[in-house]
Amino acid sequence: MHGLLNAVYGTLFTWGVTALGSACVLVVPGKRRDVLDISLGFSGGVMLAASYWSLLNPALELAEQQGWGKGSCIPVTLGLVLGAGFVLLADVLLPDTVTLISDELGAQKKCVSEQQECSGKSSTSHDTARHGTLRHRKPDQTPNEEESTDPNQDKTVEAKLRAVQLRRLVLLIVAITVHNFPEGLAVGVGYASVGRPGVDLQQAHNLALGIGLQNFPEGLAVSVPLKAAGFSTINSFFWGQASGMVEPIAGIIGVICVALVEQILSIALSFAAGAMIWVVCNDIVPEASSYNHTRLCSIGIIVGFVVMMCLDTALA
Repeated sequence: MHGLLNAVYGTLFTWGVTALGSACVLVVPGKRRDVLDISLGFSGGVMLAASYWSLLNPALELAEQQGWGKGSCIPVTLGLVLGAGFVLLADVLLPDTVTLISDELGAQKKCVSEQQECSGKSSTSHDTARHGTLRHRKPDQTPNEEESTDPNQDKTVEAKLRAVQLRRLVLLIVAITVHNFPEGLAVGVGYASVGRPGVDLQQAHNLALGIGLQNFPEGLAVSVPLKAAGFSTINSFFWGQASGMVEPIAGIIGVICVALVEQILSIALSFAAGAMIWVVCNDIVPEASSYNHTRLCSIGIIVGFVVMMCLDTALA
């Protein structure tokens, strides 16, 4: 009973730190593309660092302790592939997902841009009619009045781009949430193991403290991109803290099913790592680089990676 209560308290603490990180969205500027891209890069860096130091490295150590020896990479590889496959399946099944080719979208954007540029710079007295004929423009008629960009086309391109962006942000939330679940399991197992040889209550507290402090930049990594993408401050905060909501649930499962969880924890950790690596490579980096902010994205990745690496190694 004490182990269960301690696990609940410990995972509530880790969830609270996630919410505290998400609360930083209160001081972040509103909808700005540069803020979105650098925050996405930061999220990617945090996730890449966490994939190794918080997930893959502990998973390999656990597998070795379980008797896999030099074959410890086998269950870890299985979990990693399953995690990447899970996010790929989620991507396919998301309701907002449509089959979009980035090159086609780029061509449509370029076409719209060229039409606007031509209509704004035209100074000749003859305009080309939409059906290919030429007609004289009245002296008091501006080019924009005569030949305007089709608003429906603009809206279609914008809607498709928005759908892609929202899908990628949803996958970011999914990946962080999936990553938090095995961490909650680890806290639960830690408290349930108190009293076993070499395990005391202080060690379990230290584990919860370390995971909690690591969750601060993860909450930030979810809420800030949402705010920069145009979500309200309240919604951004809600989804940021919600990504850590699974930890108390996982902690309880870890205590109740400690024997089973200990056997599958290495796979669960690597599963989360696979999900995060897939999202970074397939969604976060392409989205953050889609508006020629590659350098901002790269700066964000390095900063996020360093922050998470320092937290993980200092609190290991």
